[in-house]
Amino acid sequence: MKNARGFTLIELLVAITVLAIVAVLGWRGLDGIVRSREQLTQNMEQTRGTQLTFAQMQSDLEQIADKPLLRERQNMLAESNRLVFVRTVLVENSASQLQVVSYTIRDGVLSRSESQGARDLLQLDGLWKSALEQSNTQGAVGLQAGVANMEFRVWEGGGWRQAASASSTPPKTECLDPDPNKCKDTGAKASTRAEGPTGLEISLQIQGQPAPLVKVFLLGAV
Repeated sequence: MKNARGFTLIELLVAITVLAIVAVLGWRGLDGIVRSREQLTQNMEQTRGTQLTFAQMQSDLEQIADKPLLRERQNMLAESNRLVFVRTVLVENSASQLQVVSYTIRDGVLSRSESQGARDLLQLDGLWKSALEQSNTQGAVGLQAGVANMEFRVWEGGGWRQAASASSTPPKTECLDPDPNKCKDTGAKASTRAEGPTGLEISLQIQGQPAPLVKVFLLGAV
């Protein structure tokens, strides 16, 4: 009886090499699947965070205070990476109050903060000043991380324009009396109308995303 022939050293090396190549290819494929899943999960979390952020903004902007209520005071400031505005707050079994709401980006985190309620305009002036100076950030709540930039446009006068110019637009004074002499004689016949923006477009640039996420809001309750 002849002895059974075993594998030669060359055959074993070839088999080991083939198995190593298959293992490397399989590991690369598995690693790609894991990375794709992690990226998909991260994108879903960012999308969910953006949706919740936009929902909060919509809820706030629906209650934005109009300028006649504020005696023609500025009711909104929208500039790069910061949005500050005054909204009305309905309190159960009590008179409505005014509140300053701020959305700001710090260290890549979009945060929201709100002031205490104000019942008079002098108190509101102090709260507005504090919000602009960002002197009180203790009550800020982080809404979304990984935000690189936030820009705004407003709908005013039948078209879109940058919000910075709209925030400082002086009120327009028009005489409602057809007789111009009467308007010159007394200010009782004149009416000051500040036609502010009726829409706000917010663009959020998320880190790692090729294009910003854009949302348009109507200002005030419909």
